[in-house]
Amino acid sequence: MHARVTTVHGNPAGVDAGIENFRTNVAPFAREHGKGSLLLVDRETGDAMVVSFWEDEASLRASEERANALRADAAEQMAASEAPGVGRYEVAVFDI
Repeated sequence: MHARVTTVHGNPAGVDAGIENFRTNVAPFAREHGKGSLLLVDRETGDAMVVSFWEDEASLRASEERANALRADAAEQMAASEAPGVGRYEVAVFDI
């Protein structure tokens, strides 16, 4: 399994809009094309982290174009202070 981790440094006032954007756009995309996703937020700072899970590296790479568009929209919704950060990883352990 592989994961894409996106970090957004937003505005606290934009957190609720970011959550709604995630529920409406990101989560359905990651569920349909990947293995799911999660959103972590810090309401005090406006920071957020999204982790999306993919069957393999090829699936992760195939989702890049749409992920870029979703990321840009999320950054706008959350009034991000800088461009989002993105990392791509192999999931070494997944235990829920």
